[in-house]
Amino acid sequence: MNCFEERRLTSSGLRSTVLGFGAMELRGASHRVPRLLEDGVAKLLLNTVLDEGIRFIDTSIDYGESEELIGRHIGHRRSEYLLASKVGCPLDHQPGGPSNGPLVHNYSPANIRAGIEQSLSRLRTDYLDLAQVHIGPSVAVLQRDDVLATLERARDEGKVRAIGISSTLPELLDHIDLGVFETFQIPYSALDRSLENCLPHINTTGAGVIVRGGTARAARANRTADSRHASSADLAVDDLLDGDNLQGFLLRFVMTRAEVSTVIVGTASPEHVRENAKAAARGGLSEDVYAEAQRRLDIAGFRTSDPRNKTF
Repeated sequence: MNCFEERRLTSSGLRSTVLGFGAMELRGASHRVPRLLEDGVAKLLLNTVLDEGIRFIDTSIDYGESEELIGRHIGHRRSEYLLASKVGCPLDHQPGGPSNGPLVHNYSPANIRAGIEQSLSRLRTDYLDLAQVHIGPSVAVLQRDDVLATLERARDEGKVRAIGISSTLPELLDHIDLGVFETFQIPYSALDRSLENCLPHINTTGAGVIVRGGTARAARANRTADSRHASSADLAVDDLLDGDNLQGFLLRFVMTRAEVSTVIVGTASPEHVRENAKAAARGGLSEDVYAEAQRRLDIAGFRTSDPRNKTF
């Protein structure tokens, strides 16, 4: 088992390993974006996650069979990990249908309460450590549908321990300014640094930062060229890898930011879990390597930006 740094996730005392597991790859063959995974592989994968010392698992109703597989295969190990899911998702999503376009989410009190109950049942647990509002609705929608009051009631009932949101621009800044969320799940990587300047702002609120896409070949990277297939050579960081592969280097780049509570990485491969764990156990990059990596990323076109001037 690897020994990872633990970081503060919430001001109320929840702490997470700096490496987390994103369970979207467990969505199954009937999902609108199918991902076939044999049941035996899912069992091995999830137990490998825990055996490697990863203590944060992120899932969602939107991720097809993911919640059910987590409950089935590691529900008996519930005390070993923090469990985060999402609210506002359509319930009992039917298989098939078009794979393009977002799912329509419903943030009504009734749907949120029903979603929490469905997640608890599928995950075979009595509580979620973290309930996250999915797809970052506007503040107007949050207020119209009494989303926070509904989640606070669930927290008072012991069904959730903390309340967060999965967000990005343009709504993220308004979500931060509300001052009510205990965590923010955001896209951030060396290849997509558009939210880098938001990290200190989130930190001042006392909220934790959950990074998604931390090792992705960011399709929307802040660069004119298509970076979805970027390599270490493209980034001119070969001499900085120090034994890491590119994914390990990108993971450690994100971990270097002290504001980041955990980086969730998804995979369907137990071997990739072990590789990620090995890289994360090394900790963040040294100060000089991180500074040099930032300098080279700027030159390569993977720059930060002023988020208040950024729209998608």
